[in-house]
Amino acid sequence: MPEVKSAKDLREHMPQTAFAFRGYNVTNLGRTRELLEHPVYGGVVQRHLRLGSQVCADLVHRTVDLEVRIREGRDTDLDSYDEAIALIMAVEIAQLKLLEEFFNIQYSRARMAIGFSLGEIAALVAGGVFALEDAMRIPIQLAADSAALAHDVTLGVLFSRGKQLSVERVHRLCMEINLEGRGVVGVSAILSPNSVLLMGQQDTLARLTPHIKSLGDGRTYLRPNEHRWPPLHSPVIWQRQISDRARHLLHTIPGGFRAPVPPVLSLVTGQLSYTETNTRELLGYWVDHPQRLWSAVEQTLALGIETLIHVGPEPNIVPATFRRLALDVEAQIKTSIGVRALSGIVRRPWLQSLLPRQAALLRATSLQQITLEDWLLEQHVR
Repeated sequence: MPEVKSAKDLREHMPQTAFAFRGYNVTNLGRTRELLEHPVYGGVVQRHLRLGSQVCADLVHRTVDLEVRIREGRDTDLDSYDEAIALIMAVEIAQLKLLEEFFNIQYSRARMAIGFSLGEIAALVAGGVFALEDAMRIPIQLAADSAALAHDVTLGVLFSRGKQLSVERVHRLCMEINLEGRGVVGVSAILSPNSVLLMGQQDTLARLTPHIKSLGDGRTYLRPNEHRWPPLHSPVIWQRQISDRARHLLHTIPGGFRAPVPPVLSLVTGQLSYTETNTRELLGYWVDHPQRLWSAVEQTLALGIETLIHVGPEPNIVPATFRRLALDVEAQIKTSIGVRALSGIVRRPWLQSLLPRQAALLRATSLQQITLEDWLLEQHVR
């Protein structure tokens, strides 16, 4: 298909477009300062940041000024995790408002939306299920305990260079480590058939490492991440009853009695599961269940999505996942004959086994990805 660049292009392709909302990261400012200081966009961005600041301040009982933080270039960290939540959600909704107000691009006309971690809540706000100020309340109220659990938690990427990983076998291995009673480890996200994110307390990842050869064909590895992360979407969250408290708090916010428009693909189920009555149930599971990112990738391509728009400041994991898949597919289906082509197939046996029965994965090579903050700043508006 022709490259989608202009506002007219986007309007015409909305029925084949999906939006992807980002979650928390170690960097969360992106190009928000440029949007805030933009002579046309600035007012919209400022209003949303002030709303986020007020909601956060009311809940944490201290002064919060996201606008000043952004103008000064002060990124968030675990000590300001509550502010990061407010900032990310406010900026995501502000970006969509800019699309609508200045380019007449109606988010509701898109085919679907997905949201990684915190992004799923933002997608429900964008879809009209909750008001922004109400939806923010729950993750912000739980932020202090979520961040406190991060002090001895390590994130690691478990991946195979050979066969597919069995997620069930990974779960079992984690449970066996947990039985030792010296910290908890669990799957936090399923990134692809050959990679998962693990969250582990204390030295659980180190104790798991000697056993990972049992998960595959001897080409399975665990790569720890140097940063600290709130252990959402893992059983570590149970230690401060965060899951149960979230479910209780969900009873107290208005809304939640309509299906999102466009539909939101839940990373709890990996399906377009939200209805008029199950939002609170799914969000309850969202807290401690792994993020099924690979299911979202499969569904996005199977539904014939041609354009994927990434919402939020400096989106990373979702665009990187689709880019990596596109490169792997291209390498897998090379028609040239020789050692180079054969070695490419050998390196990706997990993908080789999927392509014949999941031909939709071939669409990854033609999927157009747009980072919304970049697109907005490239436009000429007055």
